[in-house]
Amino acid sequence: MEASAGIDPTGEVNGGHLRSFIERIERLEEEKRAISDDIKDVYGEAKSTGFDPKIMRKIVSLRRQDKHKRAEEEEILELYMAALGD
Repeated sequence: MEASAGIDPTGEVNGGHLRSFIERIERLEEEKRAISDDIKDVYGEAKSTGFDPKIMRKIVSLRRQDKHKRAEEEEILELYMAALGD
């Protein structure tokens, strides 16, 4: 076994160091769940005022993409749709 900061050359695990990492991950996972719930609430509010959450999710996804990459994908999509006669 290769020695590292968390494991000494004899194979002993540094429990305190490991616990610190695990607890940080757990806190971040909890924050991630809370943020996910907040996002769901925003989509719910938008839906209650007449917006379509599915379309909003698509817009968020598109805005996240690089503009050049998105334009390239749209061109290919149009080309494929034209080839299908749609």
